[in-house]
Amino acid sequence: MVLSRTDLKAQLQRREIAPVYTVFGPETYLRDLAVKTITDMSFAEGDFRDFNEAVFGLESADDLPRAFAAAEQLPMMSSRRVIRVENVRISQTGFRDTVNEDHEPLISAYLANPSPQTVLILVADELNGVRKMGKYLREKTTAVEFAPLDDRHLTEWVGKAFADAGTTVDDITLRFFISRVGSDVRRAANEVKKLAAAAMPTALVTRDLIEKLVPNSRETSNFDLTDHLVAGRRPQALATLKKILDDGAEPLALLGLISYNFRRLFIAKEMMDRSAPRQEIASAVKLFGRGQDEFLAAARRADRNRLANALQLIAKTDLAIKTSIGGSGPSGARIQIEMLVCELAMN
Repeated sequence: MVLSRTDLKAQLQRREIAPVYTVFGPETYLRDLAVKTITDMSFAEGDFRDFNEAVFGLESADDLPRAFAAAEQLPMMSSRRVIRVENVRISQTGFRDTVNEDHEPLISAYLANPSPQTVLILVADELNGVRKMGKYLREKTTAVEFAPLDDRHLTEWVGKAFADAGTTVDDITLRFFISRVGSDVRRAANEVKKLAAAAMPTALVTRDLIEKLVPNSRETSNFDLTDHLVAGRRPQALATLKKILDDGAEPLALLGLISYNFRRLFIAKEMMDRSAPRQEIASAVKLFGRGQDEFLAAARRADRNRLANALQLIAKTDLAIKTSIGGSGPSGARIQIEMLVCELAMN
């Protein structure tokens, strides 16, 4: 049975520590935090941790045997030993695997009688559940999966992180912050620390401060929405809009990004009609790095009159949201954005 991070937290609160853990999943920040928590709880006050804590990286063929040999050793002036094995990888294709079926006799021998004075933690960067060894570790160890946080848990986690950092942030600003950083908790944690330092001495985190210091990681998704609108792909546009809003994007901020993309497309289209060189167009619309081909292709497909009409509709929606026409608050703003997308995709 694979545990969730909530299950693990409950076990640790009961001071229940398993002899062997396998931790895996894409949410590496919370995974690594859990490993630290298990390690810290495994030692008692006064234990000599330096003599009883070891890390093996599976960088050479003998690292895994050495790790299990270390797990068999008795602790020295400590209640327990903690052995951490990092870079465990069991992939779908087997490419660059660091643990394979050749290691099964070694692992099964230890798991049949694990040392009661050792906590062995296997940290997996990839743990395919179909491959034999992946299934084996999931079934025979205390396996804990760290899946990405859903919107509710992400909001709760980030809100607590701001509070723990001694800062104040309102709900709207919090949602705006999440709309920029996405679901990567490690990045969110780093950005919270940066904002907490920058917010001194008031300790108030504002939207202006976020816009100034936190890069937007969701620009690609937002342009996907714009591309669907330009191409008239209404179902795809609505599906993309729902995902962006469900992920926590603030409607007004999203509207600003849509407006920005449409203005850039309009400028690019006008320059294309004048046969301006690609480099000149890219410079005019601040088009750098990856995504140039996709952007220019969207501009090439677009109709100039439709782009101009879209900008007028966006301006009307902006006014409607700011004056609470059609409903106030986040729900009213969301309805206005949804109506706009329907109009733009049909336009």
